[in-house]
Amino acid sequence: MNFTLEHHNGCQVLSVQEERIDAHNSIALKTELLQQLEQGGGTLIVQLAQVRFIDSSGLGALLSGHKQAALHGGKLVLVNIQPPVLSMFEITRLNRVFEIYTDLDEALTAQA
Repeated sequence: MNFTLEHHNGCQVLSVQEERIDAHNSIALKTELLQQLEQGGGTLIVQLAQVRFIDSSGLGALLSGHKQAALHGGKLVLVNIQPPVLSMFEITRLNRVFEIYTDLDEALTAQA
């Protein structure tokens, strides 16, 4: 799985560079999220602009990251979610669990 990691205003921004998050790569996502949360603490912003499909294992990986962030006193937020992926969050009601922002600027402003 491909990622890019940047730092903006004290937040880590992890961009997922894949069109699908499913059983084949969700373990790699979970591992990367947990690694970044252990190293950086604070807020981890996950950009999902390129992701067009997510299944239950992908949602589970993000949820694990969310829980790990809370345990370390930080948080994991999501940005740039495409409509088909957002519908999965709405169906599972995970949109009530995660902080979801339209774009990176909105997420960074909310974290300040």
